[in-house]
Amino acid sequence: MVLLLGACPEYGCLVYEYMANGSLDDCLFRRGSSRPPLPWQLRFQIAAEIATGLLFLHQTKPEPLVHRDLKPGNILLDRNYVSKISDVGLARLVPPSVADSVTQYRMTSTAGTFCYIDPEYQQTGMLGIKSDIYSLGIMLLQLVTARPPMGLTHHVSRSIEKGTFPEMLDPAVEDWPVEHAMHFAKLSLGCAEMRRKDRPDLGKVVLPELNKLRAFAEESMSPMMMFGLRTGGNGGGGGGYIPRNSNPSSSTHSDTSDLSGFSGYESRSSSSSQGRL
Repeated sequence: MVLLLGACPEYGCLVYEYMANGSLDDCLFRRGSSRPPLPWQLRFQIAAEIATGLLFLHQTKPEPLVHRDLKPGNILLDRNYVSKISDVGLARLVPPSVADSVTQYRMTSTAGTFCYIDPEYQQTGMLGIKSDIYSLGIMLLQLVTARPPMGLTHHVSRSIEKGTFPEMLDPAVEDWPVEHAMHFAKLSLGCAEMRRKDRPDLGKVVLPELNKLRAFAEESMSPMMMFGLRTGGNGGGGGGYIPRNSNPSSSTHSDTSDLSGFSGYESRSSSSSQGRL
């Protein structure tokens, strides 16, 4: 989570720690001068970091905290492209009286950003921790495609069915590991299922799978990426990236190149509906 340094209630202003590379939205869509595309290794690492931060929110005691506005604009990146979740201004604590698997809370009006809002929450006002999982799924699809969120689940699922998935990957990255990227996309589609009950559990399924992909990404970093490249710590104008230290609390660094048992999630939706703490 991004560090909150102060606040000014009179003007509704929050002050956060400085995040040199702006938002994930800026980086994916390369806003700003001379922004290089994010390597796929960094994208896999960022995905696992976001899921880790989100699980932290969902495991707050005694009441889970639902973010309600997860999107690339609310994910901030520091000088080494380590990601942090921000903007929990719409977050809500949900009552602990219901089991975690069905935790929900009725809101009189939905909040969030169009295309990232859980369809069930939009239709019923019933808020739960899996409302954030839908938003996470859309954002993860954007990580590998660098495309707008509108209709993205439909386009990605159709490309998988038609065998044209590689065409959906961000063309700015030339060395995608297509098989692993497809596993990533299938997991993302599972998160973005229309029905809340069809979405996988964040702590038991989503984060472990993303940690496997993060470990694979770290093992796949080339010597050129490991040494001698400049960090983009000047806010996006740098010429390259340096790797981050592995998170000791993440998955183990066992051999993850064989992901034959990692089937991902096939989307059951025929169409889709559609960052600062």
